[in-house]
Amino acid sequence: MRGLVLALQYFTRLPLPAILARWTGFNPGLQRASLAHFPGVGLLVAAVAVACYWAADRMLPRSGFTPMVAAILSTVATALLTGGLHEDGLADMADGLGGGRGREAALEIMKDPRVGSFGALALLLALFAKIALLSLIGVVSGWTGAAAALLGAHVTSRGLTLAIVASLPNIGNAATSKSLPLAAHIEWTGLLVAAAWCALGLALAASLSSAGFCAAGMAAAVIALLCVRQLLARRLQGFTGDCLGAAQQLCEIAFYLGAAMALGV
Repeated sequence: MRGLVLALQYFTRLPLPAILARWTGFNPGLQRASLAHFPGVGLLVAAVAVACYWAADRMLPRSGFTPMVAAILSTVATALLTGGLHEDGLADMADGLGGGRGREAALEIMKDPRVGSFGALALLLALFAKIALLSLIGVVSGWTGAAAALLGAHVTSRGLTLAIVASLPNIGNAATSKSLPLAAHIEWTGLLVAAAWCALGLALAASLSSAGFCAAGMAAAVIALLCVRQLLARRLQGFTGDCLGAAQQLCEIAFYLGAAMALGV
């Protein structure tokens, strides 16, 4: 429970009572253990997104644009809840890998808090992809299909990124990186905890849609993860916190894409 609370403190803007923070405490071992609950944080984020999607679908006038508005509102809600943490990572990684020819140049660009052209383009395309795919799923299968996609995507995309932590070194600067103490490595027990969170998320998603819908989304997310990992291994020989955020975003979008493709079969 302490690891889960610490993960909520790190990965969300959720206001937690001071007494709960004092009960949780803090130490390096607990910080590393909290990483296993990253997919559990995704379950909370998905619940907020589903609630927003459902409310918009029920309260807005019935129109062909209703699923799109619901998708926009749910996306806004998730960005507010997480503080745009993962979107920031996507922008930084796009700037670094897009503008830096070598490893050191890419890492230096990724430290720059300013957003460049590659980062801005990546953010716009990611947001458009999320909204378009969630709208499409909502049009075809209603709010329950969109809810299933949100649950599956937010939980599994966070779980899959832990494979990068387990298989590549964290090359963030120890003096400036916020992720280095958290994501230096993860034990196999932590991976089991994360897998349990993912199984729960997929089970809830399947209860709202179908196993095939979730399997297609998961398969697409795994492919996205493998592509991102290969890119990081080739260009950076490791990962930073920004890379994990980017991986989460790309796996989330891939899940939506795979699930949407399953609806057309």
